[in-house]
Amino acid sequence: MGCRNRLNKSFENAPILPMGPKYNYVLFSDCHRGNGTHNDNFLKNQNLYFAALKNYYQKGFTYIELGDGDELWENRRMAQIKEIHSDVFWQLSRFYKENRLYMIYGNHDIVKKYQSFAKKKYSTFFCIENRCDKPLFPDIKFYSGIILKNESLGESLYLTHGHQASLLNSTLWPINCFLVRYVWKPLEQTGILDPTSAAKNYTRKQNTENLLEAWAKQQGQILITGHTHRPMMCTDTSPYANTGSSVHPRCITCIEVCGNTLFLVKWNTEVGYNNYLYVERTELARYNLSEKSRAQKY
Repeated sequence: MGCRNRLNKSFENAPILPMGPKYNYVLFSDCHRGNGTHNDNFLKNQNLYFAALKNYYQKGFTYIELGDGDELWENRRMAQIKEIHSDVFWQLSRFYKENRLYMIYGNHDIVKKYQSFAKKKYSTFFCIENRCDKPLFPDIKFYSGIILKNESLGESLYLTHGHQASLLNSTLWPINCFLVRYVWKPLEQTGILDPTSAAKNYTRKQNTENLLEAWAKQQGQILITGHTHRPMMCTDTSPYANTGSSVHPRCITCIEVCGNTLFLVKWNTEVGYNNYLYVERTELARYNLSEKSRAQKY
């Protein structure tokens, strides 16, 4: 099965969510939440991410995660990840309680597609304060793809992780999981990057994005993914966009869908008056579905 067929299959029976003036969504991808060790690439940005989550929750956004939310190739125990990043999961649980949370699985957390795993690992979390299990995401389902549809404009956004562009990261994922856990994870500590990763290998990154863009053009649909960790917005000539990641050394990026407009934004730490630090949201690009003003870049 080739890339095209794998992407087509990802959207078979995908849930369709309404898009329009009354709806606001925020799309995150590639958080790679880990177990708090030096291999936990999310650790350095956890405060930025939590600040962004709090902002989107207060403003009534629906949160959609486009895969690789948790690093389950390098780490075996989901309980450790939930314990280390309990503040983040608590905030996400608030979205879930209000039916404002949807999750897509990627290659690094592809085991979430198994309902038995999702039920066992994500239904509850252990509350240290009360020394008992409490609800987290009971009955949650992780999807391969989600579609946002604007009926009045006849426009749709197709959301998935993007690992479908790689045979090794999709069909042959158990092999790559083994290599990451037992080969590339130890070598990463010596400065050797995983050459099979689309996020760390420039050639693979470019090839992956070319395949995803080609599918979007062929389908005549806007495709938004993560996976390559390189943020980008649609243009006049390309219907492909990418949320970026939450593991960049200096910032986190995401895409906001506010009514009929898409915003590519970053959250980073800035220095203010008297040298105090604060979290700032910066708009990088936008795409207006109704006006067809493709990616006005700043």
